[in-house]
Amino acid sequence: MFRDVHKADARHLPLPDNHVDLVVTSPPYWRKRNYGFEGQIGQEKTSEEYVATIIAAMAEWRRVLRPTGSVFLNIGDTYWQKSLQGIPSLVEARARKTGWILRNRIIWVKKGGMPDPVQDRLASRHEYILHFAMNGYYYDLFGYSELYSSGRKGANPGDVWEITPKRSLGKHLAPFPSEIAERAIALACPQYLCTECGKPRRRIVERTMELDSSRPQARRALEIARENNLTPEHIAAIQATGISDAGKARLVQNGTDRNAERVRKLALEAKQVLGGYFREFTFAKRRSVGWTDCGCEAPFMPGVVLDPFMGTGTTLDVANRMGRSAIGVDLDLSQAKETL
Repeated sequence: MFRDVHKADARHLPLPDNHVDLVVTSPPYWRKRNYGFEGQIGQEKTSEEYVATIIAAMAEWRRVLRPTGSVFLNIGDTYWQKSLQGIPSLVEARARKTGWILRNRIIWVKKGGMPDPVQDRLASRHEYILHFAMNGYYYDLFGYSELYSSGRKGANPGDVWEITPKRSLGKHLAPFPSEIAERAIALACPQYLCTECGKPRRRIVERTMELDSSRPQARRALEIARENNLTPEHIAAIQATGISDAGKARLVQNGTDRNAERVRKLALEAKQVLGGYFREFTFAKRRSVGWTDCGCEAPFMPGVVLDPFMGTGTTLDVANRMGRSAIGVDLDLSQAKETL
């Protein structure tokens, strides 16, 4: 695991191709603060020019990303001449035209936001975090859900993040909340990659027969399964076929023909016994049983997180704490920690 810091422009990174697994960053917002550097991002004459600059930076980030990499971009909006500029939407549209896949528009709800003296509109209490990726990107939704789902029961936590903005009395006026970096890294930066082929180790997840016993329907489904001696193979067959060959669903869904005849037979037996309760087993709990191995028999290395607008270095701190290597880039390194 390493930590590298470079004084450089986010549009011209001193890094080799295919070197980074995840970009997590928050560029200067348009016309919000002047940091005093010639050619700095955020002081463009128009919002359209600002968006073009961000897209140019993203092209450079794509160069240094591995094929399994992605970007989490916290991008703010600006009111100019009384009108909200719609900058996140402009970035989304331009990025998609240049080949990026927009996987999520995450809403960051800013709990305890700063007071806003405005009298003729509502105070802003949210920002966007845009997840851009390429085909085949790394994603560990299971591990993320274990950490952030309600009650840690493993359900998909959704695209709204409630995070209190970090306050700072230091020189850097816009510190990045560490939880944004934590969530992005948990989702999209592999813990380990092969040093030979560069493939990340992906989590292997299996379904079980375990149901949420707090739900009466789930308890009854388990009772019926036990009373009728349904086997794990029966339950696996239900999960393989889902609901697509049950009742009216046959008319509107397809895909079961891809299952072997024996699987369809076991699923039919189980569904006849369980009736409508069979659906409970399509939502059975999952468990992590290991990690993929590329077969190269080479050592593994930690994933690499890049913040091309590192500021105080919050993203780097979080990445190292989570066992990943970290690279920070900024035009001003006076606020950054340069060592582990």
